[in-house]
Amino acid sequence: MSNPSAPPAAGDDRRLKRHVGMIGLLFASVGSIIGSGWLFGAMFAAEQAGPASIISWLVGAVMVLFIGLTYAELGTMFPVSGGIIRFPHFAFGSFASYTSGWITWIALAATAPIEVEAALQYAANYIPWLQTVHGGGSPTLTTPGFFVACGLLLLFAIINMFGIRWFARLNTTLVWWKLTIITLVVVALLAVGFHGAHFTHPEFGGFLPLGWHGVFSAVATAGVVFSYQGFRQGVTLAGETDNPQRNVPVAVIGSLLICALLYIGLQVAFIGALPDSALAHGWAHIGTTFAGGLDDRSLAFGPLAALTTTLGMVWLAVLLYVDAFISPFDTGLIYTTTTARLAYAMGRNGNAPHGLARVNQRGVPWIGVILSFFVGVIFFLPFPGWQKFVGFATSATVLSVGSGPVTMMALRRELPDYKRPFRLGGGWIIPYLAFLSSNLIVFWSGWDIVWKLMATVLLGYVLFAIHESGWGKHTPDLDFHSGFWVLPWLGGLTVICWLGRYPDLSQHAGNLGILGLTSGVVVLAVFSALIMWLAHTFRLRGPSVVAHLNQHWEGEEALKDV
Repeated sequence: MSNPSAPPAAGDDRRLKRHVGMIGLLFASVGSIIGSGWLFGAMFAAEQAGPASIISWLVGAVMVLFIGLTYAELGTMFPVSGGIIRFPHFAFGSFASYTSGWITWIALAATAPIEVEAALQYAANYIPWLQTVHGGGSPTLTTPGFFVACGLLLLFAIINMFGIRWFARLNTTLVWWKLTIITLVVVALLAVGFHGAHFTHPEFGGFLPLGWHGVFSAVATAGVVFSYQGFRQGVTLAGETDNPQRNVPVAVIGSLLICALLYIGLQVAFIGALPDSALAHGWAHIGTTFAGGLDDRSLAFGPLAALTTTLGMVWLAVLLYVDAFISPFDTGLIYTTTTARLAYAMGRNGNAPHGLARVNQRGVPWIGVILSFFVGVIFFLPFPGWQKFVGFATSATVLSVGSGPVTMMALRRELPDYKRPFRLGGGWIIPYLAFLSSNLIVFWSGWDIVWKLMATVLLGYVLFAIHESGWGKHTPDLDFHSGFWVLPWLGGLTVICWLGRYPDLSQHAGNLGILGLTSGVVVLAVFSALIMWLAHTFRLRGPSVVAHLNQHWEGEEALKDV
């Protein structure tokens, strides 16, 4: 029988500082959500789905909310730093937690560079030597732009070294600015240039000009889910908030609701404010037919600023150019913080080098901060432009949090009497919908993104094997019997994506195009149920779960704060 009174792993995090209050944690999530996504997402979503992109934002919010609700329960049960990758360790052991941790860390490590890319993409309108237009139409960093980008990543790292309290105070101020600007843009666009005919008139293709395929593709690849993914900061920083039982649910649920309203309002305002000439060649080409005396470069490098300039609101365009630095800067700063905490968590789990768990006198996992800087620099090299980054990061993110619903149900079974300050109702319904949502978003991302993601997962297993053979003498048991289910999950999902029609076959991505929208949903619904059953059947049992909650890896006590 499990021991419901066993102390949770939060006690292990006593070296971290609990300096983040309810507003600080909420704003960490809100600030993470409102980053570069709002600067580009409205245009890319409109290109893929037309007016029905409003549905894309709504569907994305609901799907991410399902996932977020499961983490609200887990985060209040175990308020530990880096909880997103420590929770699977409690329920399934080291192999499952390493897999989840590697994917999560890669997703977060890619996000700070994405935010820097966005800031420089807007800045290229007035500092043209930062970026140039790639042969395929995608903005690409120039050599000087690359070094500027590296300098911004270095600044994120330096600020993070000052500790979580200083970070929380700075972030709260920046979030108030971001909320003000996005609200101002929505109100201004609705007031100055709104064309209701864009939503329904046959001349513009009606409400659903690109079909449901476009609606769901936009959820995954236009920046919709990418924009919402910041909800998890409330969970990742749970070990550093003063009242996690209250603050974590407020941060997770509150941030998603606030930002969903803002994003849907922005999408409506953007579509309504477009000049008719922008739709001359259809929704899929609004980025190249934008009117108003602006060239294609201006729109590619700053769609909202280009639109407001066309409408005569130069003052608002200036504010947008300022915000195009502040919003990504704040979000990049947050992700540098959380990436380091996840590296810390993997070090504490014992399936990554223990040095990652070192913290300095300010409670900062400083080795993780340094590592996130160097990996971020590498990410600048293979991805030209903001949108090229986003599809990969989105798929990695939802794949990484997909284990949360399964973990929640396993821990409910093994720790039924454990204190749950926030308990999600509905039994299996919401966890199943959350897991299915995660798999669907990966499917909609398309094969050209998925195969790269799965190749990255394989690289992670290679690194894990090296760690096991060379540096892993203190690594805990793999618990492969309880965690092996991640292999059929990832392998099966890869095959399903290969069989799918995402992206469109005209893009020659190498997928077979057998599974369409409806058939893909049906197959994934059955597949998700089977994987959840498999994971639940082979989960760790009560005594092992309690042992994992209280585990101290050999050699850990010898670590010194630096």
